[in-house]
Amino acid sequence: MVKKLVSLALIVMMVLAVSIPAALAGDESPAPHSGYYYVKTGDGKTLNVRNAPNGNIVGHLKYGTRIYVEGFTTPEWALITYTYNNEGFGVGEWAAWVSTRYLVRQNPGKFQRDTAAAQPAAQSTGNDQSTGPLPALNKIFATAKQVDAPYTVVARPSRASGWVNLRWAPSTDAQRISTCPQGKRLTVLVELNGWYQVQDPATGMIGFISSNYVTRQ
Repeated sequence: MVKKLVSLALIVMMVLAVSIPAALAGDESPAPHSGYYYVKTGDGKTLNVRNAPNGNIVGHLKYGTRIYVEGFTTPEWALITYTYNNEGFGVGEWAAWVSTRYLVRQNPGKFQRDTAAAQPAAQSTGNDQSTGPLPALNKIFATAKQVDAPYTVVARPSRASGWVNLRWAPSTDAQRISTCPQGKRLTVLVELNGWYQVQDPATGMIGFISSNYVTRQ
């Protein structure tokens, strides 16, 4: 795998979907954002690999796969090398692109669905706390771990034009108190199973956000 920048001319050519073997890429300066990343899709499914930004799908990467990124050709697309059958050139390592929205620096581990969302809310009768959404919330809160030092995460909704909900409790049944657009920076205060308690540094608002839709800085 090539770990160095291509020249500006080669990048322009690759962005235009000109098929250039990855082995030809070479320069002394590492690209911004280059390095190892992991695949983290919001639904645990595979990530499409394309022969150009918004181009044809030439393969797939499983959730949790570790890949080396040459750099971001745009904020939305990351350049990698990928082995596939390039029409007219044959099977080999070629330049390819994946969405930056589904790349994280840390290993996401095994995919876990939102446990609170997966459990239907039972009817509550009087003061019986064994039914209803409270047991599911208690289970999630029991996993809470205060971070040693607050760190920053960035909102990554499923669609670039979408948003991620900020809720008053770590459950999709909890009322939404705000929304976080693509790229919104938040400070993590507490880690929970499938959720973060975060603070919006711009407003001071504190709430809970699903860990499936944020990326650690």
